[in-house]
Amino acid sequence: MRKYEGVFIFLPHLEEENRVEIFDRLKSIIEGNGTITNIDEWGSRKLAYEIDDLTEGYYIVVEFEAETSAIEELDRICKITDGVMRHMIIRVDK
Repeated sequence: MRKYEGVFIFLPHLEEENRVEIFDRLKSIIEGNGTITNIDEWGSRKLAYEIDDLTEGYYIVVEFEAETSAIEELDRICKITDGVMRHMIIRVDK
């Protein structure tokens, strides 16, 4: 298993229960193929640039260890989920 860090930016107007539901789905994918070491909720932050006329997003940063197949599935789910504005998953070097 490799170490990864994922940043998930959710739509700012998304209700908390919907955001939690989407994030729980992402967590279950990670936990099904590895372990989560740290979750850091940054909350609402100003975006560096405007995305679809939005200037804010709700940030959650996750550090985890997982198999490569989990990363592919996370990427696929984030792309088709309406509440996720942007996401980025990087491998952390030792």
